[in-house]
Amino acid sequence: MAATLTLVRLPTVGYHCHCSSRGRQSALAPISATLDVPKLKDSYSTVVKRASVSLSTITLPFLLQPQDALAVGGEFGILEGRTFALIHPIVLGGLFFYTLWAGYLGWQWRRVRTIQNEINELKKEVKPAPVTPDGNPVEVEAAPSPVQVKIQQLTDERKELLKGSYRERHFNAGSILLGFGVLEAVGGGVNTWLRTGKLFPGPHLFAGAGITVLWALAAALVPPMQKGSETARNLHIALNTLNVLLFVWQIPTGIEIVFKVFEFTKWP
Repeated sequence: MAATLTLVRLPTVGYHCHCSSRGRQSALAPISATLDVPKLKDSYSTVVKRASVSLSTITLPFLLQPQDALAVGGEFGILEGRTFALIHPIVLGGLFFYTLWAGYLGWQWRRVRTIQNEINELKKEVKPAPVTPDGNPVEVEAAPSPVQVKIQQLTDERKELLKGSYRERHFNAGSILLGFGVLEAVGGGVNTWLRTGKLFPGPHLFAGAGITVLWALAAALVPPMQKGSETARNLHIALNTLNVLLFVWQIPTGIEIVFKVFEFTKWP
């Protein structure tokens, strides 16, 4: 914003030249004799008034109320609008269902590991095949025992599970969940500040912080899990179960906030 000071043409100050017959000498006449004092005062008054209006225009933004400088005055544009505010609930809603999917993948991978343990235990119950005195197996035509049938069923099931690549898929899903979850958990708080100029401590905020911490703790257990620690695996499952429960408990408060967003914001 620019201010323009209008120049006012002031009356010209004149002088008279008095020359004597003896030489060409000039002298200035008294200035007060040639000035129009009332007109000069009016001119300066006009300049001061116009300058005051222009300077007021320049300084107006600095004279506003202090609360107008908060993050609710429109200076962030679309970041304060409804479109940006709805990103958080939409992304977190998707991450909730993605959490359930990641849990399913993890459970299937756990099944791949535990089913092998079942097979190993059942093999201990199988009676050894009879052999001749020379050590050669005796060919006996007999139906397979129930234990052998169970072993075969579990073996076939494990082969099918291995085709699903559940280990890699669970790891990738967990990485995506951790990355986008932490990003949007922080983004939700930032968006609240942009819209209102403050945060609101309460169940939704604290539950969201807890979910974020649980994501980090569950991910921190991956290295010992890869080394075969069964304790780390069980703790990983327990943390993620608690995470899902917090997620479910947080949904009603999130819906309430969405209603407030539609009430107090506008498009875009």
